[in-house]
Amino acid sequence: MYRIILVLSLFLASLASAQTTYQPTWESIDSRPIPQWYDDAKFGIFIHWGVYSVPAWGPKGSYSEWYWHYMNDPKHPTYKYHRENWPELSHYQDFAPMFKAELFNPDQWADIFARSGAKYVVLTSKHHEGFCLWPSAESWNWNSVDIGPHRDLCGDLTKSVKAKGLKMGFYYSFYEWYNPLYRSDVKRYVDQHMLPQLKDLVTRYEPSIVWPDGEWEHPSSTWRSAEFLAWLYNESPVKDEVVVDDRWGSDCRGKHGGFYTTEYGRHAGEGVGKDSRKWEECRGMGGSFGYNRNEDLSDYRTATEMIHLLVDIVSKGGNLLLDIGPTADGRIPVIMEQRLIEIGDWLKVNGEAIYGTRPWRVASEGDVWYTAKDGAVYAIAKRWPGKELALAAPKSSNSATVTMLGVAQPLKWKGRDGKLIIEVPQLSVDEAPCRHAYAFKLTGVE
Repeated sequence: MYRIILVLSLFLASLASAQTTYQPTWESIDSRPIPQWYDDAKFGIFIHWGVYSVPAWGPKGSYSEWYWHYMNDPKHPTYKYHRENWPELSHYQDFAPMFKAELFNPDQWADIFARSGAKYVVLTSKHHEGFCLWPSAESWNWNSVDIGPHRDLCGDLTKSVKAKGLKMGFYYSFYEWYNPLYRSDVKRYVDQHMLPQLKDLVTRYEPSIVWPDGEWEHPSSTWRSAEFLAWLYNESPVKDEVVVDDRWGSDCRGKHGGFYTTEYGRHAGEGVGKDSRKWEECRGMGGSFGYNRNEDLSDYRTATEMIHLLVDIVSKGGNLLLDIGPTADGRIPVIMEQRLIEIGDWLKVNGEAIYGTRPWRVASEGDVWYTAKDGAVYAIAKRWPGKELALAAPKSSNSATVTMLGVAQPLKWKGRDGKLIIEVPQLSVDEAPCRHAYAFKLTGVE
């Protein structure tokens, strides 16, 4: 009997092992469930930081991190800007020694991220300019250890972020605008440059997120994406918890990979939501990802607008990856820090209605969004409702209870004209639990 049980146990163990071995095909790769921690997290911080942070300029509404690309286009405003403001610099590479990050304090950054309520961080390890924020052997003298800061920026931030209990991840651009090997021989570039860099990032820093981009010039077969993902899911040190996006080739967005991505609301509908796949919206606080000195206060979303954006996205099953663009000397601009802290203050009160929730059967009605968790429904109002909050979607029962997050006592409610009518507590400004939006927890409703 013992032998039978032992053989059966070994068989089941081997079967389980076989079931978690992924093949380098999209059918196999796409079958991997997204680790639950990511769906529970809801809110992350994106960081665009590199040599482009020195000129830190772009026309309003454009991406400043594309400076090198645009400065070579005589039809683009950046071309004129560069020649008028940096006439002594004929090559983009001349900016690299000025990217010093001398005020970079990774512990301070991590503290701000934790206070913002974010649960994960994604740093641009390498953007399309090809400059690496870690000592990559494949990018000699074009990385942050060989030139500029003379620091392992990826490593320093990873250590601080993980010490705060947050998940760490890396953005990585597949292509590089002016890399001679990429422009002459893509296959060799992938074999000898791109894949070694990706595997180095994963084995060196053990990130929880791998977030590629710059994939659109070639299909995933050229980038050997499925092959890399099979290694990532089967053999890498983060195979069980790592999460990836859908930017693995010109054939992938909204179709293959991990979570689907939208960007400033663009690409929405290109696969997002069609099969209930997890998705994530990424965007900056202004119109750029990298720090843009050309933007002023009117270009930045308010804390209220970003909190509303977060709730709207979460109610529809998504995550928000909100970007900051640090300065070349390593500071988070004060306006960005202030926005993050305001979001964090709101989440301290209302995080129960955000973290770990799932979409309810109704995403929203009027000025109210819905989320659900553990048998409770959360109704999040965009503005103070006044004396009453009337909800048509929830169907009340005799056992229903209503509370307001941040307020101790239960609230009175009644049914009227097929609606659930909540008596909102009459609070002074000082007594209100938060600003920006107000969450009501409903139990015992259908």
